Amino acid sequence: MASVHESLYFNPMMTNGVVHVNVFGIKDWVTPYKISVLALLYEMTSSKITLPERRRLNKLILPLQQSSDLSLGQFLKTVGECCPDTAYSVKIRLHEMVDGELRDMEYFFSTLPIPFTAFDSEAYKTSVVGLFMRHMLLAYNKLSFSQVYKLYKSLQHYYHSNYSKPTEGQVGLMALAVDESDMDHTDTEDTVGDRLDREEGHNSLDEHENTPSRGPLSQKQAEYFLARQAYLLKNDENKALKPALLQEELNNMLRFNPDFAEAHYLNYLNSIRVQDIFLSAHSLLHYFDRLILSGNDGKSNGEEGYGRNLRYATLNLASLHCRFGHYLQAGLVLQEAIRIAQESNDHVCLQHCLSWLYTLEQMKGCDSTVLTEDSVKMAVHFCLPYLASLGIQSLVQQGTTQGKTAHKLMDALKDTDILHWKHSLSELIEISLAQTTSIWRMYGKSTMALQQAQLLLHMSSLEPVNYGVQQNNTEAFAVALCHLAELHAEQGLYGAVSDILQHLKDQFPAHTQHAKLWMLCDLKIQFERHMIEAKYNSAEQLVTSISALNKTEGLYRKVQVLKVLNRTTEAYSILQRLQVHCEKTKCTETIIRVLLSTAELHWESSGFSTALPLLFQALALARQHHLQSLASETLLHLTFTQLMLGVPEQALLVLHEAIEPVLAHGALVDKGRALLLAARCQMAVAEFRPNRQGQPADSHVAVLAVDMLHEAAAYFTKLNCKLHLREVHYLQAQLYHSLGQIPQRNKSALLFRLLDQELQSPAPPLSMRL
Repeated sequence: MASVHESLYFNPMMTNGVVHVNVFGIKDWVTPYKISVLALLYEMTSSKITLPERRRLNKLILPLQQSSDLSLGQFLKTVGECCPDTAYSVKIRLHEMVDGELRDMEYFFSTLPIPFTAFDSEAYKTSVVGLFMRHMLLAYNKLSFSQVYKLYKSLQHYYHSNYSKPTEGQVGLMALAVDESDMDHTDTEDTVGDRLDREEGHNSLDEHENTPSRGPLSQKQAEYFLARQAYLLKNDENKALKPALLQEELNNMLRFNPDFAEAHYLNYLNSIRVQDIFLSAHSLLHYFDRLILSGNDGKSNGEEGYGRNLRYATLNLASLHCRFGHYLQAGLVLQEAIRIAQESNDHVCLQHCLSWLYTLEQMKGCDSTVLTEDSVKMAVHFCLPYLASLGIQSLVQQGTTQGKTAHKLMDALKDTDILHWKHSLSELIEISLAQTTSIWRMYGKSTMALQQAQLLLHMSSLEPVNYGVQQNNTEAFAVALCHLAELHAEQGLYGAVSDILQHLKDQFPAHTQHAKLWMLCDLKIQFERHMIEAKYNSAEQLVTSISALNKTEGLYRKVQVLKVLNRTTEAYSILQRLQVHCEKTKCTETIIRVLLSTAELHWESSGFSTALPLLFQALALARQHHLQSLASETLLHLTFTQLMLGVPEQALLVLHEAIEPVLAHGALVDKGRALLLAARCQMAVAEFRPNRQGQPADSHVAVLAVDMLHEAAAYFTKLNCKLHLREVHYLQAQLYHSLGQIPQRNKSALLFRLLDQELQSPAPPLSMRL
């Protein structure tokens, strides 16, 4: 890091393309803030500074030069965080100028080149620092005497305004200093730092340099502002300006230069943040209009110029319609982009079009496997690793719904990961880890899913992340955090769930693109918790909110509420519609859950034999698609059905197949249900009858069942699942009675009675519930 930042002084080539003297509306003039920066550079060159402090200051130089003007207090605070002694020296030097006479400022500018021209100077005249100093000296030397006087008065006001409110005389000086009729200075008094202090109360350089001043900006200030905001929108949206404030600054910028294409593009990105389809499309079209008009090459079949800009403008418009769900318009615009790209023989643009084409087919719920495979082959042929990896990841996602085995999918992701690391495609590495997390979660391997999610959250980005930004506001991070929240909720760790969801809310505010992920995750966790705690009215209130975010999930949750409220006919009707819809969209997981719910409805009418075909169908689907968690849940349903049909021996054999993965990877409620069911099967196999007290034949089975029920009670207690706890205490009381353990029997009976009175609802027959 030292060599990079020290090159601001040593390496003349670092300045190529970095420091510009072009203008954006006006020239770069000397301002009081820039005099403060010059004083800092002077002190850094002429005084002794420790190496760590010099490195910190070197990292600060370029942002200070390129950012808009800061107030003196903000400037000194920022410098003081890197080197307090240097900040004090800068303050003293400014104090000598403003409390002296005009000749003191003249003397400073006359002695300014001395440290930079010394034989042993660390700063070359062609370095970033040297160019900035020469640029400011040239601008200062061109000032007339009256302009120098006004600059001095402006410097005095700049200095004194940091320590006291301006008097009437100082207000007059301020008005004199910013009078542009005689001197073309920019307005440095209403700086971005002052505005942000009033609006948000922050005072670090990282926040003040976000926004330019109200007046016209220099070319480099405008470019720096746009580049920074675009970078923050991509990597950490929370550190970017608020949408309204950014829109205001962009409007101010475009007022001085309406043909600034990059400002229109940032306006497009800002409009997408707030889901403004009209303004985003308007800004995107303006961006490409300005880009085409400013192009030097007018040939439509060249690599640059009108034709290339037109092709990518059309492609971006198609992606915008895809983003807002306008599939018909997106398809028409995409066809136009493909036609233009074919006419121009632009293979790269055609590959991007093909990638969007299979993405559009997936969004519409169609099978796009053939298109995706063709896209991957062509991307490899034209050496486009990014598009090839995206295609493979899309094929893996489709493979999960088509019953592909886990090892084939993981091998494909492993091959793409090699490509990602080779080309430093950090964004695709994050997507790959998030996708792996989702695959393991779908297969029911919660431990592996947890490991992959933690690996993603602790991964260092391969990109040179500047400005203290961590690349953690992408969709991959949102998906990983949502999985972590759900995994913690399954284990009853609701405190950790609350912390994770709060982090998601802070990182992805409600107006952002990926906020729907944590909103749906939060609602599902609340719903499951209410259902476990038998708060059915509260759960029913969440169904509407879930349906607004995901209609399929909302219908499934509505069925669960209707079942417990004994509205069987309505629940069955919704299940039939839901099954038809999921078969069309090939949503296998939901199909299996629908079959299990339908089987539970048959239990309500004691139709255990009619539930068996549904359970066998669900088990076949789960095994075909390698969905271990759903297969285990289906086996628990089969076990309960066989127990109710009077074949406990067979039920116990089936349960032995399911209980190991449930205890290893299942949620706490599933573990408790499995142990409760195992205890009941053991009692049924031993032909246990509760009215026989102290029978030796039943003692071993009873002790084993008591242990299972005790462990199940621990799980249900952690989840506050009083409905199941009531059943556990009821069975425990019977078992303790048969073992002759009267105190334990009385304790369990008392706990059962207290829970029964608290729930204020009759316990349903054991034959009606798993």
